[in-house]
Amino acid sequence: MSAAHDTAGAIEVSIVIVNWNARDLLRGCLRSIASETRRRHEVIVVDNASRDDSVAMVRDEFPGAVLIANDDNRGFAAANNQGIAVARGRYILLLNPDTVILDGAVDTMVAWCDDRPDVGCTGCQVWEDESTIQRTCFSDPGPLNLLLIETGLHRRFGGSRFFGRPEYSWWDRTTEREVDVVSGMFMLVPRSVVEAVGPLDEAFFVYSEEADWCRRIRASGKRCVFTPVAKILHLEGGGKSTSQIKPRMYVQLQKSKMIYARKHGGFVGGLAARCVLLGSMLARGAVFGLVGLVTRGTETVARARLARAAARFHLFGAEPA
Repeated sequence: MSAAHDTAGAIEVSIVIVNWNARDLLRGCLRSIASETRRRHEVIVVDNASRDDSVAMVRDEFPGAVLIANDDNRGFAAANNQGIAVARGRYILLLNPDTVILDGAVDTMVAWCDDRPDVGCTGCQVWEDESTIQRTCFSDPGPLNLLLIETGLHRRFGGSRFFGRPEYSWWDRTTEREVDVVSGMFMLVPRSVVEAVGPLDEAFFVYSEEADWCRRIRASGKRCVFTPVAKILHLEGGGKSTSQIKPRMYVQLQKSKMIYARKHGGFVGGLAARCVLLGSMLARGAVFGLVGLVTRGTETVARARLARAAARFHLFGAEPA
């Protein structure tokens, strides 16, 4: 990683975007960056072996972008690290390809961070549509928070500071607050912090990598902060229906949770997380399986299929092909 730039005209922010089969969304994201960012910046697109001509689109329509085209899908953390390794800016911004920059959000966030040297990572307000603010940022995903999530208590009693703690469910994202984890769709980190704590942990193929990074940033003495002074649009903020989620990706989510639990909780933390997740998957597989037999509902059947795949992983280490 190159040294920080302090001279006039130096790149202020390097925007790293990891793409996988999101050509049209990526095009909109890159256009929004170009139209809404005035500070000197560079855009680094790391493509994880897309099959939708994303690479050709970037080369043809955005020749000024730095393009890294992987021959295989290296995962989210590893691909971001490729971008970070060649980044030249004072700040590194990790940005999802399905986002749109609004009202000079990147410029605003850089200025905000410049005034707060104690902040090691920050995220801005994220909108799903013109009336819905997405609930980004969350607390450390330890065993207790996993239990609250897997039992659904964090949603049933979301107004409670205890039960709603995994996702700060009582908080409407209209105020600034310190958080454990800044959501990975928009993470602005000073170069000096990246150099101090190191890049993302590539043991996480996808999911939980931002929680691990933020934990290391907080351990270094810096704060992770959400601020509503700027906003972006997240075009897939509503998420996919259960029937669209592939068992392989669902198991990767479970796997990442286990990697995180073992890394930061040791044997006991890992065992606790496995018990919580396995118990949850067995219960879901049984309940949704029985309901699916009666209703034949697509979503219910899909939920049962995902739960069974995750249970097999926790019991036997088997991952879907």
